[in-house]
Amino acid sequence: MTIKPLALAILSASVLAACSTTTSLHKPSNKAASNEPIVYTEPDIAPPFYALNPFNYDQPPVFELELQKAAAAPLQKMEVTDPQNPNAKIILDQNKLIVPLVNNNQRTMKYAVIAGQDEIDITAIDDLLQMVEGKARHYPPQFIDRQERRGFESKLKEVSAQLDSLAAAPNASFDILIRAFKASILGRNLDLGPAYTTKSLDYAQRILKINKDDAEANLWFGFSLSEGGGQKEAIPYLNKAMNAGVQEAYLSSVNNYLWIEQKKNALQTLKNYKVKYPEEAEVVDRLIQEIEKSGRYNVWQVLQNPAQSK
Repeated sequence: MTIKPLALAILSASVLAACSTTTSLHKPSNKAASNEPIVYTEPDIAPPFYALNPFNYDQPPVFELELQKAAAAPLQKMEVTDPQNPNAKIILDQNKLIVPLVNNNQRTMKYAVIAGQDEIDITAIDDLLQMVEGKARHYPPQFIDRQERRGFESKLKEVSAQLDSLAAAPNASFDILIRAFKASILGRNLDLGPAYTTKSLDYAQRILKINKDDAEANLWFGFSLSEGGGQKEAIPYLNKAMNAGVQEAYLSSVNNYLWIEQKKNALQTLKNYKVKYPEEAEVVDRLIQEIEKSGRYNVWQVLQNPAQSK
């Protein structure tokens, strides 16, 4: 399975700091006597475990694609008061990702230096959600560093609470609801409490009432139902995501069929996956071998061995 690295390393410093609750201390002995400043270095964020674009593993993450569009869009610089110093001015000269807060039932993204009335700059939130998604889109989450996980958990709690507050409006926009939905599933996968499961179901119902055919909503609702014990209920949502061309819906469906002991359907889904995504042939062949041998297998376990990932 191919996990594409970010082509553009555009991660906000505030998010990176929040995702690292500890720092590495470098204090060479030859400098200690000279009373030179101690240098603290934030540890690097570990690579994602899951593909950052579940729609198509060969494409860059959706967040990165939006940043590229923002950079290419016309720029209207703006002078505003510095929030840190009311007596100073700053120039906003970089487009951000802006979505509506209310009264909009479709995905609507625009690029501007600042959000207007009933809008929000969603850039930092999308940045954080993507990083958490790379480790915790499915259960159980995949972290190799405990402190990094704690950093993700802490920041996700803040972002989820912010999104919950915005989504509380009865006319909350589709863009707000889908992000609150994803944050709640990630919170559930990180074992942050049963409230996240309850919230995710509520958001899914609201989202699908607005647009029952949204591919991303069907994928997330499908695999979250499946991984939460609702395997039979998950089938129509995963099927809809597959029919919409969402790559990861195939593997989620295979997992789902294995959990309800429908081996024949699992194998047929894998064969269909191999035909549509021939670059995944190695992963498919390994999964088929494991299923034929043991009958049950979690497809995400293939990723746990780097030698099995492309």
